[in-house]
Amino acid sequence: MVAAFTFHTSERIVFENGAAAALDRHAADFLGDRPFLVTDPGIVSLGLQEACEASLTAAGYQIDRFSEVVADPPQKLVEEAVAAAKDHGATAIIGFGGGSSLDVAKLVALLLGSGEDLNDAWGIGNAKGPRLPLILIPTTAGTGSEVTPISIITVGADEKRGVVSPHLLPDLAVLDPLLTLGLPAHVTAATGVDAMVHAIEAYASKSANNNPLSRTLAVEALKLLGANIETAVFDPTNVSARGGMLLGSKLAGMAFANSPVAAVHALAYPIGGTFHVPHGLSNALVLPHVLEFNNAVAAPTYADLAPTLFPDLSDLPSANERADAFAKRLAALTEKLGLQTHLSEVGISEKDLPKMASDAMKQTRLLVNNPREVTETDAFNIYAAAL
Repeated sequence: MVAAFTFHTSERIVFENGAAAALDRHAADFLGDRPFLVTDPGIVSLGLQEACEASLTAAGYQIDRFSEVVADPPQKLVEEAVAAAKDHGATAIIGFGGGSSLDVAKLVALLLGSGEDLNDAWGIGNAKGPRLPLILIPTTAGTGSEVTPISIITVGADEKRGVVSPHLLPDLAVLDPLLTLGLPAHVTAATGVDAMVHAIEAYASKSANNNPLSRTLAVEALKLLGANIETAVFDPTNVSARGGMLLGSKLAGMAFANSPVAAVHALAYPIGGTFHVPHGLSNALVLPHVLEFNNAVAAPTYADLAPTLFPDLSDLPSANERADAFAKRLAALTEKLGLQTHLSEVGISEKDLPKMASDAMKQTRLLVNNPREVTETDAFNIYAAAL
């Protein structure tokens, strides 16, 4: 018998080469007359948003832009973006870029639409809404933020906090593979591994809302990601591979939006928050070590999933062998893709581990979903193994 569950996702999804340059057609129902675009300086320097903005201007929309989003965006930046959108008289918010830009756009739409205080919205289900109409356009294939009800912001010096609410799901998610063609290899690799982590953790999540839809989506996501990530990294102009990665990232996002992620993300946040390591790479650094830790209780689950990504692992005779090989093969894939594989390679030393372990324990909304309970000592030992 299937246990009761709920499943939320974006209202409308468009997957199309060149879709961003036709946003006036795809998003006419949501834009009002004064849309406001949220992005980052890198996007603007590359001109990736220009065709999108031009299509809206040509269609008669009065568009303005906030382009100061940074990785691990701080709360003050969200407040600045809200003020800029308010000054414009924004009728809709367009998030355009990587996960940070989409996360900021979600909160701009929420806070401007509802007038609520961000400090009252932290946590699960605390955002009141309503929000302004919201369109999200990812330029990386990794976060899946365009289909998740989650926004992660840095509070204070290095603490990551999340707002989790269906109000953050957009009216429209636009998947345009052409926007990802210019991604550097290391970004393609890191964001791709991030998407794999989303699928793996969603599939194995201890959440009471782990459900057949999320598990099915996680499997399909891993098939797409596994089939395309090496081509996307080493043949970056391959549009088919880019499309496969973008679709795989979206499916993984839909999976973990409803069957939440766990200890990999919890342990990754101190790496990103304190040492400013990109989120995807932070996940990749601890992934195999968290899986090895979890194997004590989750080996059968990982054994079922392993051949989805590495088909030859189905030849191994026992669940324990498949699960152990799964963790090792993921570590080898990360290295093959050219990513760092040790915390020491990103400037972390043994003296940093106690505070990292303590900080990881603050991520209770994530740790509760892990197949195996993680103590502060466990977190320290996982970091030590990754050092």
